[in-house]
Amino acid sequence: MGVVGQDIPHDSARGHVTGQSVFIDDMPPVLGELWVEIVGSPVAHGRLRGVDASEARKIPGIVAVVTAHDIPGHKRFGPVVADDVLLAEEELAYVGQPIALVAGEDRRAVARAKRLVKLDIDTLHPVFTIDEAIAQEQFLGAKRVIACGGDVDAALAAAPQTLEGVLTIGGQEHFYLESQCAIAYPGEQDTLVVHSSTQHPTEVQMIVGEVCHLPFHRVTVICKRMGGGFGGKETQAAQPAAMAALVARLTGRATRMVLERDEDMAITGKRHPYKSWYKVGFDHEGRITALAVDHYANGGYSTDLSLSVLERAMLHTDNAYFLPVARITGRVCRTNLPSNTAFRGFGGPQGVAVIENILEEIAQTLRRDAADVRRANCYRIDERNTTPYGQIVRNNVLPDLIDRLRVTSDYDRRRAEIALANAENHGAPLRGLAMTMVKFGISFTKRTLNQANALVNVYLDGSVAVSTGGTEMGQGVNTRVRQLVADDLGIGYDAVLVAATSTDKNNNTSPTAASCGTDLNGAAALDACSRIKARLAAFAAPLRADPAAGLAASPGHVAFADGQVFDARAPANTIAWRDLVLRAYQERVNLGERGFYATPGVDFNRDTGQGQPFLYFTNGGAVAEVAIDRFTGELTVARVDILMDIGMPINPGIDRGQIVGGFVQGMGWATTEELKYNERGELLSHSPTTYKIPNVSDLPEQFHLALYPNSANEVSLKRSKAVGEPPLLLGFSVWAAVKNALAGVAVGEVARLDLPATGEEILLRLHALEQLMPVETDELAEPTGS
Repeated sequence: MGVVGQDIPHDSARGHVTGQSVFIDDMPPVLGELWVEIVGSPVAHGRLRGVDASEARKIPGIVAVVTAHDIPGHKRFGPVVADDVLLAEEELAYVGQPIALVAGEDRRAVARAKRLVKLDIDTLHPVFTIDEAIAQEQFLGAKRVIACGGDVDAALAAAPQTLEGVLTIGGQEHFYLESQCAIAYPGEQDTLVVHSSTQHPTEVQMIVGEVCHLPFHRVTVICKRMGGGFGGKETQAAQPAAMAALVARLTGRATRMVLERDEDMAITGKRHPYKSWYKVGFDHEGRITALAVDHYANGGYSTDLSLSVLERAMLHTDNAYFLPVARITGRVCRTNLPSNTAFRGFGGPQGVAVIENILEEIAQTLRRDAADVRRANCYRIDERNTTPYGQIVRNNVLPDLIDRLRVTSDYDRRRAEIALANAENHGAPLRGLAMTMVKFGISFTKRTLNQANALVNVYLDGSVAVSTGGTEMGQGVNTRVRQLVADDLGIGYDAVLVAATSTDKNNNTSPTAASCGTDLNGAAALDACSRIKARLAAFAAPLRADPAAGLAASPGHVAFADGQVFDARAPANTIAWRDLVLRAYQERVNLGERGFYATPGVDFNRDTGQGQPFLYFTNGGAVAEVAIDRFTGELTVARVDILMDIGMPINPGIDRGQIVGGFVQGMGWATTEELKYNERGELLSHSPTTYKIPNVSDLPEQFHLALYPNSANEVSLKRSKAVGEPPLLLGFSVWAAVKNALAGVAVGEVARLDLPATGEEILLRLHALEQLMPVETDELAEPTGS
C-alpha cells in the first residue's frame, strides 16, 4: 500500500509541540550581529522635510541610522506596480510608515536612539475610507469589468422583481503567530544570505537584490518554515528582509529584524475592506435574471496585490450560482493606511459574501427558504453551467452536494423547529439557520505564476532529498510532497526528506499561495521522479530479465513498490531499492534530477474579462445554526455541518485540519474580528487584547465535517483538490445565519447586516428592526389612567 491517501502526521508536528522547531528568531545570534528597528511616521499623511539623527548616532552601541538617502539601489518596488517605498523620502502615506532604520548592538540602545531621531514634517489631510476616496477620485489602477449575457440594465428593467443595496465588508488581521522577521548575513564576493519568514523567497531575493544593488545570484533567501502566513507574508515579508539586508550590506555585519506584535499589526496590510453596491433582478422562484455589482476595495497607500485581489473578488462574485446576465465592476481606492495585501481567499471571500448576501435578501423578499433559492440558482450539469467570465464548470458536483448536505444536516426539520421557537418565545435567544456554498477556482489568475520546479536527489543509501519552491507555514505542503515522492518511488515515507526552501536550489519560484502549493510543487517533484525512475528502469530491466522464461529486458515493465524493484511480469524476482541505487551509481547512472511543471490550459484576458483562469474548482457547503441574545447581541454558534469536495485527498488528516481551521478563521472574519482606527489613522485594535480572533469558547458546540466522495477530478494531482483557502469562505455561513435570525424580526423589510457581525453590529440592527415591530397589547391588562 502506498503512502498517498494515508493520515501521516505533519512532519513538524512533534517539533512544534516540543518546542524543537526552529523559527527565525530561534536562530542564535552570531558574533557582531546587529539589531534593527524602525522609526515610523507619526502622521497618516504628510510631507517629510528632514530627518535629524545626529543625537541618536551618539548613543553607545549604535552602529548606523539609515534613511532613504543611504539606499544604494532601487528605492521603490512592488509585485505589480513599483509604488512601495522601503523608507519614506518625501511623502508620508500612513501612520508608522518606515522613515529610518536604527541599528545597534543592544536592543535597549536602539530603543533609546529611536526616541532621539527628530522628524521635520508638514501634516497633510488624510483619506481613510472608501467613501472619501471615491469622492476625491483617489484610485489605484484602472476600473475592471467582467460582463456576460448582454444589456444588464435592460434585463434589470424587465425583471419580475428587483432589489438593491450596499454591503460593507470589513478587513481582517492575519494574526500569524510569528511576526514579520528576517536575518541577513553578508558574505564573500558581495553575497548575502537572508533567512526570511516568507511565502515567496524569490520575491524577497529580487527586492533585496534591487534595494542593495546586487545581481540576484548574489542573494540567497532561505525559508525553513513560517509561524503562519495566511497571505500576509506573500509580498510584505520582503520589506523587513530588505531592511535587514540593507543594514547588513552597509555595515558588513549580520543583522536581525523582528517586528514586535503590536508594531506588526499596526504597520502591515490586512485583508481588504470592501464596499459593494448591487442591484439584482429575479423571478418569483428566486432565480436571478440579472445582476449588477460594483466592488470598491480599500487598497491602502500602494498597489501591492490589490488589483489581483480585486480580480479574484470579481471572478468569485458568481460563487456557486449561474448568472445569465451580469456586469461586475471593480476599483481599488487609495487611502492613507498601510497597503492592504493578500489574505487567505485572496478576494474570493469578499466576492462570495456579496452573492450570498443577495440570495439571503431574495429569500427574505419572497418569503422563501434561502436553501431553496440557492438550489434554484446553483450551477447545473449540462446547462446553466458557464461562468460570467466564460469558463464552463466541469465535474460539477454542486447540485448533489447541496442536496446531500440538506439531508445530512437535518436542515428542514431544524428550520421548522427554529421558526416555531422564534415565533413562540420572544424572550428566548433569537435563532437563525443558513446554508452557504463555495466554488473556489484553483490556479493563480496570473498565468506566469502557474509554474514550479523541484530538485530530487537520490543518495547511495537509498534515501531521497527533495527541494521545492514551496514554503511551509503549517499547511503541510512538505508532508504531502514527501508522501507523493515516496509513493512514486515505491519507498517508505521516512526515506524522503524535504529540505528548507532556498533560492540557490530552486530558482524563479512562484509564491506558496492561491492554494496551489501542493499542486505545483508536488507535480514538479513527480516530474523529477519520473526521469530518475526512467533511468533506473532502463538500468534494472536487463537485471530482472529472464530470457529462458521468455522475458526480454523491458524498462516499461519495471515496477517500484514496497522498497523493491522488479519486472511486473515476474514480481517475485526483486532487487531492493537501496541495492539498485548503489549498483546504478557504480555504473554512472544519474541519480539526481530537476523537475518542472506548468499548469496546462489556464489563461485569462483581463481586457475582455473572459477566459479560463482556473484549472478546476474546489466545492463545499456549510450549514450554520446560531443563537443571539436579544439584550446584548452576543452570538453563540450552536452547530455547524460541513460537506467538502476535495477529490481524493493526499493526506486526509491534514486536509481535515485545514478545513476546520479555515472555517474558523473565516467565521472570525465574519463575526468577531474588527479593525478599529482612530481619527488620526492609528490602529486601535493592534494586540490580542483588542482584536478578537475566535477562541475555543466561540467554536460550535456541535461540529460535523464530512468529505464528499469525488474521484472524477482527473485534471488535478492524484485526483486531489486544493484545500487551503476554500473552507474559509464557508465561515460566511455563520454570518448568513445571523442575517436569517434578524429576518425573523424584520417586518416587511430586508434585514440588512454589515460584516463582521460583531455583538455591537447585531445589537444595533436588532434594535432598529424591533422599532418596526407592531406593539403587542394584552387585552386582559388593567386600564391605565383616570
